[in-house]
Amino acid sequence: MTAQHDSPASRTPSLPPTFRELGVAAELCDALVEHGMERTFAIQELTLPLALAGRDIIGQARTGMGKTLGFGVPVLDRVFDDAALPELDGTPHALIIAPTRELASQVGEDLRAAAVHTPVTVFTVYGGRPYEEQIEALNKGVDVVVGTPGRLLDLHQQGYLDLSQIAALVLDEADEMLDLGFLPDIEKLLKILEATPHQTMLFSATMPADIVSLARRFMNRPVNISAEADAPATIGTIEKVTFQAHKMDKESVIVRILQARGRGRTIIFTRTKRSAAQLAADLAQAGFVVGAVHGDMGQGAREKSLGAFRSGQVEILVATDVAARGIDVDDVTHVINYQVPDDPQTYVHRIGRTGRAGRTGTAVTLVGYDEVPKWQLINDELGLDIPEPPQWFSTSPELYEALSIPADAAATVGEPRAVIGASPRKASERGGEPRARGSRRHGSRAKSQSRSRRRTR
Repeated sequence: MTAQHDSPASRTPSLPPTFRELGVAAELCDALVEHGMERTFAIQELTLPLALAGRDIIGQARTGMGKTLGFGVPVLDRVFDDAALPELDGTPHALIIAPTRELASQVGEDLRAAAVHTPVTVFTVYGGRPYEEQIEALNKGVDVVVGTPGRLLDLHQQGYLDLSQIAALVLDEADEMLDLGFLPDIEKLLKILEATPHQTMLFSATMPADIVSLARRFMNRPVNISAEADAPATIGTIEKVTFQAHKMDKESVIVRILQARGRGRTIIFTRTKRSAAQLAADLAQAGFVVGAVHGDMGQGAREKSLGAFRSGQVEILVATDVAARGIDVDDVTHVINYQVPDDPQTYVHRIGRTGRAGRTGTAVTLVGYDEVPKWQLINDELGLDIPEPPQWFSTSPELYEALSIPADAAATVGEPRAVIGASPRKASERGGEPRARGSRRHGSRAKSQSRSRRRTR
């Protein structure tokens, strides 16, 4: 879980309310304060009163504005402190569905951190990991399950995931699930849950027609919430530097940008898995400590690389778009588009990794000579006013000036290194069908512990 910080803008004209002031259970508030999160962001302030009251919600907010806690806190609060729910016996009471493994993992981590002072257990399931460890956890008992659609549906169909007592359902980044082809799996899960009365919260950066249709069919009079609806699609606190670069010179350009003054954690986006692997290897060869996240890596290797990036062990991460969906780190100073993204929405998602939580950031886009038409479509759609980016090289003074690169920036910065996480896919990471169906054994945990609560209104 990353800390939230009050910005000057958020303190005008008055301080936003605290989680405690909005009626969140004191144990959850204590954990949030320990992680530097006392006051709410806009989406949280708007969502929490309704979500805590059990209303169905459709929430829309751009990336980096705190929607994970916007739904996560009320879900934990309900599971932890709702006297109307059955005892915490290990049968899941809440289900959170995310489009990618990385996002599911990040959401699970944030919820576990918020629930640290409660008996609520949170577990994450997704493909690419062995079935056995997930089945074992479900058999022991889990209160909140976070997962990707395919693995959740699979575990339910095999009898390991009990959905009969779900009281709260969340669809996170619903538009991404649509883009990734998960709509059929989502609909199957929603139909399974129709038999059980539950609260549904749907969060999405955009609201395509299929998502609206889904909400109408499966939600009960949802309240629409849009945080900062009038904000520009590309965050105003991000400085955008865009120029044309020859494909043979792009690596040299990247090496110089990575030596810019004030550069901290940096994400470099590529369009293909092969490009991500090659660029990460080239940067490591130039002496940078770099990690990679792309689809040709095993899940264990991806988690190792992401973990190193979140912890600060690695400051440079090369990633493809889908693999990077779960990267939720507030203090990324630079995002670099090694290749122009395929569409405007992907561009917005990419650069939204920086300039988060009131901070400033820099987004650099290297436009290949053959990518100019694609860039012009993005420029026109988003109104960026850069239809013909200038042509710069790794030796261009304009590049050094625009990004505060020292004049003595070199082609290498040290001895060659290995890419963090770039190990071959192991058989144990591929997952597989479970050998045998296990019996469900839940340890009974008296809810007396969770009913005697300190609750501050």
